[in-house]
Amino acid sequence: MTDEQKQHLEFIQNTINRLSSNSMQLKAITITIAAGLLAVYTSNTKDFLLFIALAQIVFFWMLDGYYLQQERKFRGIYNDVCGVTNNNTIKDYEMPTKLYKKGKYRFLCSVFSLSKILFFGSMTLIMIIIILGLVKNYFS
Repeated sequence: MTDEQKQHLEFIQNTINRLSSNSMQLKAITITIAAGLLAVYTSNTKDFLLFIALAQIVFFWMLDGYYLQQERKFRGIYNDVCGVTNNNTIKDYEMPTKLYKKGKYRFLCSVFSLSKILFFGSMTLIMIIIILGLVKNYFS
């Protein structure tokens, strides 16, 4: 392996790490905003706050799915550059994410991956249960 290939792999790995870090920060922000909106709702019972909390969870779910999609594409590039797979020929310092479109690289596959469903799906389900409970006055 040449020095250019090693440096190329390092660039790709740095990108993957940055995407992964952004994903973790997004999850923390999602929890913080949802909890904050629920706290504000307790003192100001405006129903729209609950729907904003639900909407932001779904929005951040889509955004996190996008980050996972990009991370998977860069992992595909990494595997092709280092020779683990030979799906595409990648030139030195090239990062052609457009070559990775099918299968696990699709947006919906990333959004509905097991980790996203467990995290964001459970938050969405909890928020829906809270909204229904408040509408039906189960909590009073």
